[in-house]
Amino acid sequence: MEEQKGSDSGGEEEGMKSEETSVLDLHRRYEGKIEVALKVPVRSHEDFAVWYTPGVAAVARRIAERKDAVFELTNRGNTVAIVTDGTRVLGLGNVGAEAALPVMEGKALLFKYLGGVDAFPLCLATSDADSLVNAVKWLSPSFGGVNLEDIEKPKCYDVLERLKRELDIPVWHDDQQGTALVILAGLLNALKVVGKKLGEVKIALVGAGAANMSVAYFLHLAGAKYENMLVVDSKGILHAHREDLKHGNDRKKWEIAQRTNPHCEEGGIKEALKDADVCIALSKPGPGVIKKEWVAGMAEDAIVFACANPVPEIMPNEAKEAGAKIVATGRSDFENQLNNALGFPAVFRGALDVRARSITDGMCMSAARAIAEYAEEQGLSESHIIPRIEDAEMYVREAVAVGVAAIREGVARRKLSESEIEERVRAKIERARGKIGKRAED
Repeated sequence: MEEQKGSDSGGEEEGMKSEETSVLDLHRRYEGKIEVALKVPVRSHEDFAVWYTPGVAAVARRIAERKDAVFELTNRGNTVAIVTDGTRVLGLGNVGAEAALPVMEGKALLFKYLGGVDAFPLCLATSDADSLVNAVKWLSPSFGGVNLEDIEKPKCYDVLERLKRELDIPVWHDDQQGTALVILAGLLNALKVVGKKLGEVKIALVGAGAANMSVAYFLHLAGAKYENMLVVDSKGILHAHREDLKHGNDRKKWEIAQRTNPHCEEGGIKEALKDADVCIALSKPGPGVIKKEWVAGMAEDAIVFACANPVPEIMPNEAKEAGAKIVATGRSDFENQLNNALGFPAVFRGALDVRARSITDGMCMSAARAIAEYAEEQGLSESHIIPRIEDAEMYVREAVAVGVAAIREGVARRKLSESEIEERVRAKIERARGKIGKRAED
């Protein structure tokens, strides 16, 4: 029996190595995933006089006279900087700026294919918050928006808040806002399937990183009550009497400790899950972080979102066997994939098309509801609470909802009708997918 177990393990390890080799070979073959391409025709020598000198001088003069003309006369209005210092990359941790580059290229691929957005990786050789903020500010005239990515906490909170205050283009942190709005969308639909209300359910949040701090905030904005939430970090359940939080450097965690758990319950994941209706886990990769018997102690028709990658905190089959009614993970090989790619391409698409100065909470709420409504129209079930990322129509609907919300909240430079936003969004997404599809065929 032991011999057989070792053989299986060796085969699995061999399969993983083979898959890794294939991935490396493909990246080596293409030398990365993105490139710069022209969008204007160059048919003869005369075209250079239009696109460059002397013709371009008229364009530069117009922008010097009226800065906002840069969005009409250049590609700035369709560009996003993907900014990272490489200190918290995927499940890899602090791997540095160079090692973060392939991940940011992948993010740029998703931006383009799913949202028609031209995104550029900016992996910065500094982990100092002031330097990060200054670098983004100095580079901001070239971009229509900024997507902060894979920056360690608590630094990521300050960098986001400072840049939102100091820039007049959309700035967001996908590990915070992106994760939170997609989880909110999935939970809204999961609760419909089990017949429970967001304002009444008991929620256990396993993991107290940047993602779950934003999840708690977004759930609260949508109608969940802080007093019905318990948050667990590596030392146990957060509460207002924990001195390590009160005197620590993570102010977000201390704030959430004061808002949640009014009875100062103590313990760990097991105690937090007892009688909980919902578990949202964004902690360390499993398996075994959440045990089967702990899920069995949750309320009837429990919902479990085990979102750690590459291995969920508890495997879906175990959670289901323990009595969970609905299970979601971050993986595409299981049902109900909660993928950030459902959010950021469309959010920026909608924000850019109305030339928004920021991304507001209201815009994020509109995005989450648009995702949830689209899945509901397709038919909700225990195995279908969220759309899949390949559905182009969902991105159109979500981007339009974001653009309309930006206009409603007064942060849009350009006031368009809903139909005008849809026309622009649809054209850009279809153009991007068409171009990439043709290149794949070639």
